[in-house]
Amino acid sequence: MNMDQLVRDALHEQAADTMTTPPDFAGRVLAVRRRRRTRTIAGAAAATALAVAVGVAVPMLDGGKDEPRLASQMNQSDIIAHPDQTPPRDLIAAGNTALAAYYTHSTVKETADRGVTRRTYHLLDQETGKYVKTTKWSILDVAPGMRTAAVLEQKLPTRRIGLLNLLTGEVERWIPVDRGVAGVEFSPDGSKLVATTYSENPDQQKLAPNDSDGDGKKNDWMPPWGESYRTGFYVLDVDSGKGSWSKVTVHDDEDMPGSSLNARQDFAFSDDAELVYSGLTMEPNVQYYDFEGKEVATPANEKYLHWYVDARLSPDGKLAAGDFAGGAKTTASEINDPYTGKRLHKIPGQQLLAWVDNKRLIAFDIAPGTNEFHNRLVLVTIGSDKTVPLSGFRKGNDGAAGRWTPIFAER
Repeated sequence: MNMDQLVRDALHEQAADTMTTPPDFAGRVLAVRRRRRTRTIAGAAAATALAVAVGVAVPMLDGGKDEPRLASQMNQSDIIAHPDQTPPRDLIAAGNTALAAYYTHSTVKETADRGVTRRTYHLLDQETGKYVKTTKWSILDVAPGMRTAAVLEQKLPTRRIGLLNLLTGEVERWIPVDRGVAGVEFSPDGSKLVATTYSENPDQQKLAPNDSDGDGKKNDWMPPWGESYRTGFYVLDVDSGKGSWSKVTVHDDEDMPGSSLNARQDFAFSDDAELVYSGLTMEPNVQYYDFEGKEVATPANEKYLHWYVDARLSPDGKLAAGDFAGGAKTTASEINDPYTGKRLHKIPGQQLLAWVDNKRLIAFDIAPGTNEFHNRLVLVTIGSDKTVPLSGFRKGNDGAAGRWTPIFAER
């Protein structure tokens, strides 16, 4: 069966099935990038049939306003997929959500045994629907609406946060801060930022003591285990740039200082944006805080969420994206009741990334019988065992340079 046939059949079935252990699991738990909250997206369809949705800006009739309709805004009821592209070159989207950006990473050697992880972002060009490479930013997050991105410069930690206009490519405003920031993320509604502060760069790497990737060479890098430079967080109003900083102490094992956190462990907002939370590498696995840095109880509807499962709550709040639920030869993930943790559904996919609507999600998954790291973006649907391919398959093993990581946002 060729790709066009596969996509057509999958679309007729309305999305969702394939089948090994979850990809990137070690990276998700031990070297996580909590990236993130954005309930949204991606897309799918034949590269030929639906690529028409990716195009040049055209006039939009809106109450007489002569505003351009951007590629990211066109055909929002359609699924746009490019299953022949990895990394993606053209817009991937579904409904009112889109793959806003993606990044690859590599380790830049600084001394004989020390280096630093550098990310290379590819941002969606709003007019052409193409992903464009930029090396300006070390960290980037896209706000709902895809008009603004919060960016940090390459040298971390930094004392300012940029608000990048995604239509012009220019930083419209800088938000100065008194403490070094190395992580930043929008609230679900885009009105606030949580900026994680560190005393040193959390992306430092050290040479691994053995051949961890099995290529016969001792050239592998890993985050310094048991070292945490995190100091706290800012919560900032996007419009005014005003906010406050809160110190947060590290939950440590008394015998292993810093062991409760990954080297990079950024804060993120709760679903209602009234609290922030941080993942932990040991019990209780997550800790919530108010905006003054005081530890508080986990919200009732987030009690059974896993901090490393990006999809989190469905748009209506009635379903919770769960962890891997497959076996040695099959892939699957669970959908749970957010208040009880009871499994309600079992759907295809190794790793749930984002909700499209209350029935559909974007996931990473493999082709049956293939390597667990050879995965791609797929659209899955609750109640169906079919999947719709959205991108081509990622290459390399977990942590390999050149593997791309998606960033989703509402468009």
